[in-house]
Amino acid sequence: MKKYILFDHDGVLVETEQWYYLANKRALRSLGIDLPRDAYLANMANGVSAWEAARSAAIPESDIKRGREQRDRYYRHYLTTEDIEIEGVLETLAALADTYRMAIVTTSKRPDFDLIHENRSILDHMEFHLTEEDYEQAKPHPEPYLTGLERFGATAAETVVVEDSARGLKSAVASGIDCIVVANDFTATHDLSLATARVATFRDLPSAIERLTTSSRR
Repeated sequence: MKKYILFDHDGVLVETEQWYYLANKRALRSLGIDLPRDAYLANMANGVSAWEAARSAAIPESDIKRGREQRDRYYRHYLTTEDIEIEGVLETLAALADTYRMAIVTTSKRPDFDLIHENRSILDHMEFHLTEEDYEQAKPHPEPYLTGLERFGATAAETVVVEDSARGLKSAVASGIDCIVVANDFTATHDLSLATARVATFRDLPSAIERLTTSSRR
């Protein structure tokens, strides 16, 4: 029986994926590096930094550091000026909270995560959240989700992960946890064939999780 839900964050609970890509693209352009969307998505699927292109071009690390700092400024501007809401998230979380214990496992930096949630109530439904500072190896490594299991004191069989990208799906699969993928236009080209289930919208999650629970009883 499923008792716990570990949510990815960006692209699942808030619509931030495209803005992080654009922030990286703008900052890399200032260093003379182009970042096509398909290349970014391919790197994203495997947990490869967009800034590897700058290193391959022999750009000094000091310039890369300044570029990444500029990227962070661009991104935080987007977070405070663009609409990043995903329809149905709050009411669906409220419905799920009656049955499941929930938490967030994200590769977001804590300052970005905190900024996103300054004026939102998503965290009211979560027991904890893990950001990139809370583990050594990021997705697609299994450590983030294994850390989530440990924090809950849960088994993989009792838990479901909710993701939107190949990187996160690989992390969940490597952790031995069933993973439901929520459709997201930004990551639509990713190979998500290993997902336990796929849903079109966030509102479809309760029925999808219930089906997993029912099938596990058989």
